Parts: sequence; C-alpha cells; structure tokens
Amino acid sequence: MDLTKALAPKSDQLDFADLDASGPQVFTITDVSENGTELADQQPVNIALAEFPRVWRPSKGMLRVLADNWGKDVKVWVGRRVELYGDPDVYFGKEKRGGTRISRLSHITSSKTTLVNPRGGRGAHWTVKPLPDAPTAPALDIATTTDRAALKAAWRAATPEVRAQIEARVAELDAAAKEPEPDQPALDGEWADVAETGGAR
Repeated sequence: MDLTKALAPKSDQLDFADLDASGPQVFTITDVSENGTELADQQPVNIALAEFPRVWRPSKGMLRVLADNWGKDVKVWVGRRVELYGDPDVYFGKEKRGGTRISRLSHITSSKTTLVNPRGGRGAHWTVKPLPDAPTAPALDIATTTDRAALKAAWRAATPEVRAQIEARVAELDAAAKEPEPDQPALDGEWADVAETGGAR
C-alpha cells in the first residue's frame, strides 16, 4: 500500500510540510495571479510553479522580497526561479505553524537585504542570495518540432513572448492534423483552453 496520498498535506498551496523534510528546493515561476481566498489580506497572490502541482502563496514579507529584487511588474517574474525552504519558526498570527522562506533568487547579481516588516523588531529584514543559472538544456526548435509534450514543458517555464510562439505552433499542428496521429495524443484540458482562447491569458 502506497501512503503517499494519505500523508499529503490537506492544503491548496505549497506550505511548510511540503518543504520541511526535503530541504531547500528550486522552483520556476509560470504564473502570478491574485489570491481570491479569505486569506488574501495576508497572502495576496498565487504563484504557480512548474515543478509543483499547487500554488505558492508567499507571505507579505516574502512578497516584499520578490518585489524588491525583481520589481513590481509580476509579468517579468514568469520564467524566473526561486529557492524555497521550510522554516519551523514562522508564526501565523499568534500560532507557530512554520512557513516557506526564500533563500536564493535568479536574476540578481549579489546578495540583497529587504525590509520585510515595516514595524521593525525581530526578523524585520531578510537577505537573499543569487541563484546560479540552471544548466542549459538543448534549445527547442519551436517552429519545427511536433513533440507536444516538449512544447507543453517549454510553455510552462517560458516567458510570455515565448509562450505566444509555442501557442502559435500548437495551433499550426492542430490545423495540419484532421485527427490525432497514434503518437500525437489529443489536446488535454490545458491545451484545449489555449486553443479556444487563441492563447489569451
């Protein structure tokens, strides 16, 4: 019997329990959106990650770190990488529940300290270090490839400009094939949404 599902945290977001045992992990940001839950005042945004099925909802302090290092235009965050770890000493209100912290960020050239708690006091500042570039994978020739799995994987970690190129290539493949070939499965829900909206997000 596999207990993986039974032991999975009952949460709709990446949280302390997901990182506590594994140590620091590097994630690639694929999307940033507004958090529409009742906790939006404490965790204002959802950050989708290529390597994890649930969103990361950084605290306001960690959100200040991201904005201080990358700027406030969240569109440029897509495709960038963040190293997160579980900190058991994070409080949620008056309760010590643990939380996610940033240790390193891509697209910065030196360590930087951010004021994360304007009221001052313990833990008022947070320092992050540069995250080295990921190993370079062979470039995907978007214009000629027919590998939908490769296109989807590239789309998840791509910038908005490259996403548009990938979506255009998928549309070309759809137009060229009246029905899916045996080795080219039909579009799943994610690509079907892309096709219906013309790539709009």
